[in-house]
Formats: sequence, structure tokens, C-alpha cells
Amino acid sequence: MEGVFITFEGIEGAGKSTQARLLHDYFQKTGKKSILTREPGGTQTGRKLRQILLTPSDEVFPPVAELFLYEADRSFHVSNLIRPSLEKGYTVICDRFTDSTLAYQGYARGLDINLVKFLNETATEGLKPDITFLIDIPVEEGLNRIQKKRDKDRIEQEDIDFHRRLREGFLKIAQEEKNRVAVLDGMNSPEEIHRQVLDILKNRNII
Repeated sequence: MEGVFITFEGIEGAGKSTQARLLHDYFQKTGKKSILTREPGGTQTGRKLRQILLTPSDEVFPPVAELFLYEADRSFHVSNLIRPSLEKGYTVICDRFTDSTLAYQGYARGLDINLVKFLNETATEGLKPDITFLIDIPVEEGLNRIQKKRDKDRIEQEDIDFHRRLREGFLKIAQEEKNRVAVLDGMNSPEEIHRQVLDILKNRNII
């Protein structure tokens, strides 16, 4: 593959979507071929799965069903968008990827970590990001930021203990994969974080 695969991760309210968009805008201005996408919902089928996954419901949503739906979304995403784009030489910027599934469904939901890793590997056919930016903020700050939202999705409505396990999961992943995951302080301004992202990409000869 000729392209570069960059992912952004973080707990709710961390600002990862903002950083993914700022990086895409930077590439657009500098003439670099790039695509901005997200999970869930990066494809036509994925958008239907996103609605199922994030819409609050009175029906019990088993964690294992949630896991399978996220992996189904990812399989569509990799096969129809991410891999073909990389093969054409595009830089693919993705808002959430396999680390989110490991953190949310593995560490926060309590599903078997090895099962989640196996399904991630299966859904991606072994595709991994070249670099991942984890935007880290305190749980209380993240929840405070999303309080402003009128309609919180199903995941945003989880209790604070869920979000604490989630953050711990992300930090554990970053500790185990230091070469791939760069942790940035999400309490800095969006402009400062963006500058740090560009500096890291330049230092690694990615841009």
C-alpha cells in the first residue's frame, strides 16, 4: 500500500474529531490527497449500523451484540473505503478505529480482551494504522463537555465508571503500543494540539 493510515482516538468529549478534521483541512490546503472518515458510519451500510449502535433504546443491548455490530461496520469500512483508498495513495484519516473497540467493548464493557483483538484482526484483515493519536483528557472534563449536547447518544449516556474504565483502557493500549500511539494532552487548545500532531508527523517523516 502506498498511502498512510492515521487514526484519532479518545474518550467522549476529548476533541479527537476536531483534530481529525483539522489534519484533513491541512492536507487539503497543502495539496495532499486525503480522505476523512469515521467509525462507525464510514460507508453507506455503516451509516445504518451507526444509527443502530448509537440510538438510545429501551431494548437490552447485549455487549457481545454491540461488539459484532462494530466489527461488521469495520469490515465494510476497510473493504469498501480504507483499503482501496490506501492502495490509490491517499492518506486516510479515521476518527476511531480498532483501539476504540478494544477500549469500549473490551476494557469498559468487560468483554474478553483476546476475543476483541481476534475480531479486530479478522474485520481488518490485519490492517493497522501507521500512527494513532490518543487525545487524553480527564473523564470529568470529557463528560462536562458533552453535557452541552441536547441529545446524548447511547454510549454518551453511560455512567461515570464506564467512562473511567474507558480512559484507563485507552492509556493501557498506548502504554503497550508506544511506537504506534502518540498521547496528546487534550486540555491544550485545539490549535496547540494540531501543531503537536503536525510536529509528530514531520518527525516521523509521514508528511
